[in-house]
Amino acid sequence: MKKEKNIYVNEKKNKSTEKKYQDQIEGRNSVLELLESGKDINKIFITRGEKHGSIHKIIAKAKERKIILVEKDKRQMQEMAQTENYQSVIAIVPPFDYCEIEDILIEAKNKNEEPFVIILDEIEDPHNLGSIIRTAETAGVHGIIIPKRRAASVNSTVNKASAGAVEHMKIARVNNITDAINKLKEEGLWICGTDIATETYYYNQDLTGPLGIVIGNEGQGMSEKVKKNCDFLVKIPMKGKITSLNAAVSTGIVVYEAVKQRK
Repeated sequence: MKKEKNIYVNEKKNKSTEKKYQDQIEGRNSVLELLESGKDINKIFITRGEKHGSIHKIIAKAKERKIILVEKDKRQMQEMAQTENYQSVIAIVPPFDYCEIEDILIEAKNKNEEPFVIILDEIEDPHNLGSIIRTAETAGVHGIIIPKRRAASVNSTVNKASAGAVEHMKIARVNNITDAINKLKEEGLWICGTDIATETYYYNQDLTGPLGIVIGNEGQGMSEKVKKNCDFLVKIPMKGKITSLNAAVSTGIVVYEAVKQRK
């Protein structure tokens, strides 16, 4: 009888090997979400001697899926981590698997729901992107569209900020946001832009039916070209001295108004 290979191994420090990996997911909740999603994982690194709490569950699930577990000392893990709060666990994964716009629309069709999409016009902060993905997933959004240039892409920081919601959200990465909007309009979606200069408050706008909500860049808002391609614009009332909200907060406010209306 063949001996079963022990998948819990020690590995000497090898920076050149680690650099070839495309991305990493950090933190216990994020790695657990990743394990439960069934998506590909190349390896999981754990701080040597760290065996308490949810680490037990991570080890058990990794062994169940026959994923290689590697122990490293604390200093090596700190050098490898991309975030401060990596919680003694780092998963090495292939590059994020972006989908096509068609996949988002199919997702809505499979759920027998009218399409509900978020379009991000050059969101640059990965923490904002992660928070938006988390909000979108909890609100039942079918997918998110982001541009390939001048914008944050999905990485370990985004995954952590999303609390693992990245693993359950369809995200399309496109060359041109305006072209993506036009494609959605051809498929029957109404496109709602967010702009402080408009007259209509978000709660006075009909947000039912097939819908795409555009959220603009943190500093500049939506580009003029994108704004012109929206079917209508809404704003959030500002009562204080500060006249803008964090992009992720704005997304949550408008998206959940749509959720309320679509019940």
